[in-house]
Amino acid sequence: MTGLWSRAAAVAAQTPASRNRYVDFLRALSIGAVVIGHWIVAAPYTGGGEITLSNVLEYQPWTRWLTWVFQVMPIFFLVGGYSNGVSWESARNRGQGYAEWLAARLGRLLGPVLALLAIWVLLGVGMGLGGVDATLVGGLSQMALIPIWFLAVYMMVVLVVPLTYAAWRRYGMLSFWVLVGAAIVDDVLFLAAGVSAVGWLNYAFIWVAVHQLGYAWRDGHTAGLRKGAAWAALGGVALVAMVTLGPYPVSMVSVPGETISNSLPPKLPMLALALVHTGLLLSIEGPMRRWLDRAIPWTGTVLVNGMIMTVFLWHLTAATLIVGVAFLLGDVGLGVAPGSGGWWAVRPLWLAVYALTLVPCALAFGRFERSGGRGRVPPGWRLAIGATLACAGLALVALEGVAAPGSGPLGLRLWVLALPFAGAALAGVNPLSRTTPA
Repeated sequence: MTGLWSRAAAVAAQTPASRNRYVDFLRALSIGAVVIGHWIVAAPYTGGGEITLSNVLEYQPWTRWLTWVFQVMPIFFLVGGYSNGVSWESARNRGQGYAEWLAARLGRLLGPVLALLAIWVLLGVGMGLGGVDATLVGGLSQMALIPIWFLAVYMMVVLVVPLTYAAWRRYGMLSFWVLVGAAIVDDVLFLAAGVSAVGWLNYAFIWVAVHQLGYAWRDGHTAGLRKGAAWAALGGVALVAMVTLGPYPVSMVSVPGETISNSLPPKLPMLALALVHTGLLLSIEGPMRRWLDRAIPWTGTVLVNGMIMTVFLWHLTAATLIVGVAFLLGDVGLGVAPGSGGWWAVRPLWLAVYALTLVPCALAFGRFERSGGRGRVPPGWRLAIGATLACAGLALVALEGVAAPGSGPLGLRLWVLALPFAGAALAGVNPLSRTTPA
């Protein structure tokens, strides 16, 4: 760990003065919140010799309000808009084309997730050969691989950055409000007209809208105390109104048993939450940037960002492995009823064990964040098709895991698992190669 800190300090010392360090800090903050939030709500429970993969949101409704804090994917898309705007404009100024720019982004995104999927394929094979039911294998892997839904959506947003950035340059905030209007129409069709299929379009409307806010932040449209407070107030009023007067639930993540989910697919409360988070965080940008000029907080930020995708992707796998070991050892710690006083009392211990398990995972697989290859760049159409195939596979794995009864040998969903690897190969992404981190 001392060596990691030293290397991070060396990188931190070379940071150009023009870099907005708050962007990197928010990226690290959002991933940290996701990790802690997932670990807190996870509530595996054994009864009658079987294990139930549940979460505390099912047992204690008051915890659903906490998702307003821990559902921070809007922050990641906000930060993505800022950084993608910077990198795309820089690429254009250097005369770099779309294919070369996209290849670098895909290498950084796909490298870590392919390593994770490969490990879960091996685990699936091992559990299948050991006689573990495919339903349980699918449930465990689905719980562990929930984070990859974000990559599936985010990569599609990255694919259209040239279009969304051009729209921002030409139309400014109108490019955001048009998407807001489309999301409103989509929710009306979904909820009032019963056209459920259109609801999936909000993955594009809402997350691209938040991504546009990243462009707005970079150009000074949302930053500062006054502007930030106004955005937060607008989002807060809309959010409270929607969950109290409208049909939307309080929770910003899916809760089993609820007929409507604010996140699957995303709905207007998620967009309102994005405005709240954006406004609150950007209202304190000034003092936070001054704080990040100090060596220790900035070095810590650099250290976390150096393995951020690995931490994000592996944190639930680490937790799932611990739950599996506890189950095999005779339900150690799994017999406490979720939401009870005893369950809450042992949460810190579970979080500490999860964190200790995540550390070696991050150290072992962090190298894949610097993989992807820098050889000959494929043409743009190959990159786009490859990324689309990979996204489709990631989305399907996130929904149902790596296995299901009757899917194939040992219950593995072979054609679904093949999609991300085939897409990466088509896009020229090689997770076994080494590159220099940007």
